[in-house]
Amino acid sequence: MVKLRLRRTGKKKFPIYKIVAADIRSPRDGRYIEAVGHYNPNVHPIALNFKEERVFHWLRKGALPTDTVRSLFQRQGLWLRWNLMRRGTDEAKTQSIVERWQMEQADRAKREADRKARRAEKKKKTAKPAEAAPAAEPTAQPAAS
Repeated sequence: MVKLRLRRTGKKKFPIYKIVAADIRSPRDGRYIEAVGHYNPNVHPIALNFKEERVFHWLRKGALPTDTVRSLFQRQGLWLRWNLMRRGTDEAKTQSIVERWQMEQADRAKREADRKARRAEKKKKTAKPAEAAPAAEPTAQPAAS
């Protein structure tokens, strides 16, 4: 049985992963059949590269992706394309569905960036009065005799 899974490389506390097709009995960083992609979570935005033809080749042969690899495929739209291919959708319809999905993802990213900007702006507005309050001296109360 073959699985598509992550193989850890890179330095200590700085992991970089290869996405590999490996026998399920081999250890995580052990022997593998073929490297089909690369994943670097340390940069923003994360770096994901796949050999799409080879990924689909292994999926056609019955290789099962791990949950993490499946989520990476979903992030890039490969899992959507794979499901459409399995259903027998023609190439033109598949391409239009994938393009629409990519547009939705771009819109979602834009909305997220706008929301972060609004939050940062709101945080700045609320932080200014809090900083001004300690600067004001409390009025001295006359001592009662």
